[in-house]
Amino acid sequence: MDRRGRRAGRRFGSLLVLHPPLHAEGSPLVNDPRRQKGLRLERARASAQFKDGRFVNPSGATPDLEGSSLPLLGEFFFRGGRRTPKGPLPVSRPHEAWARPSETGLRVTWLGHSTVLLELDGRRVLTDPVFGERVSPVSFAGPKRFHPVPAGLDELPPLDAVLLSHDHFDHLCAPTVAALARTRVPIVTALGVGAHLEELGVDPERITELDWHEHIEVGGVRFTATPAQHFSGRGLTSRNRTLWASWVVETERRKVFFSGDTGLTPAFADVGRTHGPFDLVMLEVGAYHPAWGAIHLGPENALAAFEMLGGGTLLPVHWGTFNLALHDWDDPAETLLSLATERRLRIVTPQIGAVFEPEHVDAPTPWWRAVDGARERVG
Repeated sequence: MDRRGRRAGRRFGSLLVLHPPLHAEGSPLVNDPRRQKGLRLERARASAQFKDGRFVNPSGATPDLEGSSLPLLGEFFFRGGRRTPKGPLPVSRPHEAWARPSETGLRVTWLGHSTVLLELDGRRVLTDPVFGERVSPVSFAGPKRFHPVPAGLDELPPLDAVLLSHDHFDHLCAPTVAALARTRVPIVTALGVGAHLEELGVDPERITELDWHEHIEVGGVRFTATPAQHFSGRGLTSRNRTLWASWVVETERRKVFFSGDTGLTPAFADVGRTHGPFDLVMLEVGAYHPAWGAIHLGPENALAAFEMLGGGTLLPVHWGTFNLALHDWDDPAETLLSLATERRLRIVTPQIGAVFEPEHVDAPTPWWRAVDGARERVG
């Protein structure tokens, strides 16, 4: 196979991760419906989001590609672009900063993709931890990370809880969860996802599964599952056997919102009215395309969701670590920064691994521009 063919194959592998219904079987973590039994199955059947054996979006949105797939495949295989960085990404080492106390009671470290260490009033929550080298059902193929992790799992400060938004490979990383299972840290997630966690060695007593609008307090932190417009699954037979959610995370004085993966939904206005205002809003901005615009936000819809949620300070996540879409690797951040500047909305764009307190950040930092060199913005 020539170089062009190898590049096309790698790009097609990214599409498979983004749309698990296309995945080949073989992962030991396929959530066979037969594993959803007992109380877990009863809770799924009682959910308003559960219809005819699967979870659904109230809007009817599905992960099926919009329009013909032929133009999309042609774009995937033959379109040029900068889907991976030309040079190494700058990565900060957060250890020394973690050793110091927070000054404001809200401190944040973006570790790449959707993995964020939140420090709220002295409690620590890790979102969608992905510390593996690839996001894939196998260790030898699939999208590989652009940068090393800023800190290994064994270098993290003690955690009070882990939050898993849904079961896709780029959010629920099997090696990472297996390692976390040995620490006995509590894990909060959406309905059905606990079956995956138990198979990876997590003690069932350490797992809390929530339906939308349910809440639980774990380790001094209150978690509320809120609506999202997405889908789930880790194999051909497991689509939508588990629920997906966005999340409100709060302590005595601090409250943040974490989108997980989602498309734009009017439910965000209700979330903002019911749970806001937020000290920080974390929204996914990457891996977007019109062909799957109903189930991923992208920069423009992220800003619409941000305003529906009540505004404040926006931290863009779900970009800059894996090649999971057709756009340039830095397009989500560059486009978001341009739009937010036009609309006078407050965003923060920390370097990967940088520890920051949102109240101390005056302006976004376009650190990604130094990676490939200056370039002219188009459109």
